[in-house]
This record gives sequence, structure tokens and C-alpha cells, in this order.
Amino acid sequence: MIQLTRLNNQPFVVNADLVQFIEKAPDTVITLITGEKVVVKEPLEQVVDQILSFRRCVLAGLCAAAPPITAFRKSNGQHDTRETE
Repeated sequence: MIQLTRLNNQPFVVNADLVQFIEKAPDTVITLITGEKVVVKEPLEQVVDQILSFRRCVLAGLCAAAPPITAFRKSNGQHDTRETE
């Protein structure tokens, strides 16, 4: 996932695996494999760099893993009712 900024300054996160192509026309337009188009403030080169960094991180196994759901539930006062292996 990479974080980008919409033209209205709202940050959002997009799944880098869903990016089909990126255009510079004059704003940066990202087309997802679903056909949805998203216009962002970041320049094309920066979006490409973020995608490449994300993929390097994943391939190297360096991306921070999400905490286990049990840790999340315990921190929110909920009990994990799933069976453990």
C-alpha cells in the first residue's frame, strides 16, 4: 500500500498491486485494474518511486507486519474467540 494525496488535499492509501498504469496529463492520473481513475497531487515520478519502494520492501521481507488480531482485540478489551491451532 502507498499513501497519496487527492487534489483536495485528502490523503488516501492505494493498493500498489492494483495500479494498471500512471499518466501525466498534466496532473498525475492513476488507472487501477478495475478501471477506476484517481487524480493525485504527487508527480508521476514520485508515485513510481513509492510503488518501487513498496515492492522492494515486500520482496525483501522488510515491511512491518500488522499485529496479530489477538493483540488488537486484547488492546480493545475484546476477547479472541477463535480456536488456536
